[in-house]
Amino acid sequence: MHDEIDEQLLPIFLEEAHELYPQIGSTLRAWRNEPTDAQLGRNLQRSLHTLKGSARMAGAMRLGELTHRVEDRVSKAVNDNVLDDALWNEMDNYLDRIAHAIEQLSGGAAVVETAAPPAAEALAPAAPITTESVAEPTATAPAAEMPAAAPATPAAALEVGAERAMQSALLRVRSDVVDRLVNEAGEVSVARSRAEAELREFKNSVLELTDSVNRLRKQLREIEIQAESQMQARTAVSGELEQKFDPLEFDRFTRFQELTRFMNESVHDVQTVQQSLLKNLDETTAALTAQSHLNRDLQQGLMSIRMVPFASISERLYRIVRQTGKELNKRANLELSGTEIELDRSVLEKMTAPFEHLLRNAIAHGLEAPEQRTAAGKPAIGEIRFSLHQESNEVVFELADDGAGLDLARIRQKALDHGLITADEEVADEQLMQLIFTAGLSTAGEVTEIAGRGVGLDVVRSEVSALGGRVDVSSEAGKGVRFTIHLPLTLAVTRTLMVRAAQAVYALPASMVEHVQQVKPEALDALYQAQQVEWQGRRYPLFYLPRVLGDEQAELVSQPHNPVLLLRSGEQRIALHVDGLLGNQEVVVKNIGPQLARLPGIAGATVSGDGSVILIINPVAFTQRIAVTRKVAQVATRTVEEVHHQPLVMVVDDSLTVRKITTRLLERSGYQVVTAKDGVDALEQLMEIEPDVMLLDIEMPRMDGFELAKRLRQDSKTKALPIIMITSRTADKHRNYALELGVNEYLGKPYQEEELLGHIARFVNARTA
Repeated sequence: MHDEIDEQLLPIFLEEAHELYPQIGSTLRAWRNEPTDAQLGRNLQRSLHTLKGSARMAGAMRLGELTHRVEDRVSKAVNDNVLDDALWNEMDNYLDRIAHAIEQLSGGAAVVETAAPPAAEALAPAAPITTESVAEPTATAPAAEMPAAAPATPAAALEVGAERAMQSALLRVRSDVVDRLVNEAGEVSVARSRAEAELREFKNSVLELTDSVNRLRKQLREIEIQAESQMQARTAVSGELEQKFDPLEFDRFTRFQELTRFMNESVHDVQTVQQSLLKNLDETTAALTAQSHLNRDLQQGLMSIRMVPFASISERLYRIVRQTGKELNKRANLELSGTEIELDRSVLEKMTAPFEHLLRNAIAHGLEAPEQRTAAGKPAIGEIRFSLHQESNEVVFELADDGAGLDLARIRQKALDHGLITADEEVADEQLMQLIFTAGLSTAGEVTEIAGRGVGLDVVRSEVSALGGRVDVSSEAGKGVRFTIHLPLTLAVTRTLMVRAAQAVYALPASMVEHVQQVKPEALDALYQAQQVEWQGRRYPLFYLPRVLGDEQAELVSQPHNPVLLLRSGEQRIALHVDGLLGNQEVVVKNIGPQLARLPGIAGATVSGDGSVILIINPVAFTQRIAVTRKVAQVATRTVEEVHHQPLVMVVDDSLTVRKITTRLLERSGYQVVTAKDGVDALEQLMEIEPDVMLLDIEMPRMDGFELAKRLRQDSKTKALPIIMITSRTADKHRNYALELGVNEYLGKPYQEEELLGHIARFVNARTA
């Protein structure tokens, strides 16, 4: 018998086959558990008959003939009522051959063996997982061929008809189209984020305008009072004018009074415009918020189309266990639970091979031979449990066997042979277990087709890390091994923490962050001396992010508040010192290309609101490479980082322009700068920080410069703080009063930059001497 493939019908048939094959497998397992349920046997016949008819219509005649033989065998078993182990084993063999034939057709081959099943047949590449999960049913058999098992009752016939009617109302969409739509929805989110960022800046400017208008109104009121006083004085000394006009009438003819009234009206007009801008800002913010909700719903709807149930690869996993057990003369039951959970198609595609490898390892390394299990009081048939459950926006996979567990002594010996540890080094059992993920380390006694080449679990960890997940392992001697894998539900959108390292910005997966600390300069020095952070009884080795990324020239500068992140990936934990936190953000993950994809620690990239590209990184993976490099180089201890303390200057001025210009000048000169808009704001900030120098204005709302200087000199904490007063009040009485209060230097506006920088440098050097 030869195949006569119809190239147009083949893709349609393969899509249907990928839906029918899991149905056949699940129905067979259910029938094996409930042999007395005749309906399950009829359902199995119906699915086989549909597959047979569709295969013949597509020209896959050999697959049709093979399925026909399986159908006959099921029919004979039902009629003879002979449902024994021989039947189930024969059906498993047939099921594997059908899967192999479908995979060959998927790969372009049209050859299906119809003889006895080959021993230890090699697995073909996996059929692609697609989003096209629903379709109109194709015809299932030639018109001249009668169904082998029609529905037994009218109710069953109605059920089948309703199912087909429901399928006919559904639309089939190509997965690449959905991926493109998800990507474009992400671009809309990026554009919205950019608009939100601009709106925030605009709102900050309007709020600054509000402060300026209020200040201007107060100043104008003072001018009006002064003008009123001058008018009263003039009317008192001018008898002639006093006879002709009363004070109110005189006010109308004073040009100064007219200008103050015009200014008052102008300030009122500016305030009206400012209030209108604030109202428009609120309405725009509300519109953007509504658009954000709509965009999020659209994104989630599109991503739900990308989601496929884990059950779509269940048959493949069952087959791996069956075939591996045959090759190694071991028997194992695979128990799957939680397979109804849906994952991103890309996640499932990339993790199928690692899951298969873990199953092979469970049988090859984990489960003992039947006679050993019997001698140990265990059932001869091993148990492998693979369960899924969802935690927040992650899926947790647990794969456990009831085998012998990890041989920690053998792992330690292998680690010694590879130079990963030294003979006198104390290594905890948990750390030894993590070494099984090291490339080239295999505990297999001999090289086989299944295991022993030293390639495997390191690839599993690499794949998991590349997806932004983590993998843990635990073992109990004589009771088995448990692998726990945490993976994101989707790769399209992820929650990240934006951080700054030197002048660059990076994104860290939010799921890695266990805790965030803001450390003061003295505490940061102590942490770098200890080279670790202790939190909740655990130790986190301390790293500086630019060093982790390979920038050895970046200067480690202490700030008033230094962010330290406690990160966890699997069982690995580190403390990461960064230069700044930029907040949480939900980002659209972009493909980084084959070059960067090869580097462990880079999980992807995203585009910020201003259009710049930001890498999504896993610092724990980078530090693991650093640790391995140091082991190989036999570097016993880490060098202690030297923390540089950059002088901190506080600028206290109610003028936004002065604050911005002075800040730029000082930052260019190598100083850290904090600003306050008046005396009250400065006192609040001084409760948390200790500046080296203060630049102070006199005239400010709430608390002026004189009052602030008086309070600073009364406080023992700030009594010695150098104060440089910069003001437009240059009269001797103001200067003398400031010096009496304890101000160190008194400069007029506009100040000379070199003179100001010279004073600051002198005070800073005196404090650090």
